[in-house]
Amino acid sequence: MIITPNSAEHPLTAVTAAARNNADWCAAVSRSGHFRDALWCSPLRTPPLYPDAVTLTPGATAAEVLAGVDTTTPGCSVKDSFAALDLTPAGFEVLFEAEWIHRPAGAAAPTNSRLDWEELEAPGELAAWETAWDGDGGEGTGPGLFHEGLLREGIVFLAGRDGSRITAGAVLSTGGGVVGVSNVFAHDDADADAVWAAALDAAARHWPELPVVGYEHGEDLDTAVRAGFTPLGPLRIWLHTA
Repeated sequence: MIITPNSAEHPLTAVTAAARNNADWCAAVSRSGHFRDALWCSPLRTPPLYPDAVTLTPGATAAEVLAGVDTTTPGCSVKDSFAALDLTPAGFEVLFEAEWIHRPAGAAAPTNSRLDWEELEAPGELAAWETAWDGDGGEGTGPGLFHEGLLREGIVFLAGRDGSRITAGAVLSTGGGVVGVSNVFAHDDADADAVWAAALDAAARHWPELPVVGYEHGEDLDTAVRAGFTPLGPLRIWLHTA
């Protein structure tokens, strides 16, 4: 299913596409889990910062989610894509809320970026990219979160270099008939807008017919809106704390 450029007028359809795209990305990073009609879920603990389940429809139930994940060991988390679940009775708390975002197909307006942008090709470059991302809020995930298998068709790791150092970047991934932008970072706040422009430019070059989606909150959401994204609706991340 390809979402048309004006799908922001139909938020539920666009959110469904964004949720599927995000679930595809989580599955690729985790190398585990399976898809059901209403959700993607992994019975094994997923890597740090990645959920054990992502709901794919607003009709997904708490019972369906709980049946697909492991709550007996610490760290279980759920991406409630439509902010429609109540997992409190099962020992979960809301970790944070964010907004799905959507932008029609097309490159961003050019920006005067001081960085040199490139797309990763060799596995050895991935470790340096992860170190740069981890140092900008990856919360100490440790090396090896992003494995070599992610350097394949349909996924782009974008790096912004200041000299020889990677100081900004983003990931683009296809799925759900859209392009998802995730893991956006910039060590210097002055480069925040340039990252989004570079990501949109890469999306337009590789997949010119596809709209671009993602999710953000706080100042990062403001930056995405400046880049031409429209907020579509809320999502919640639940963390099992019982």
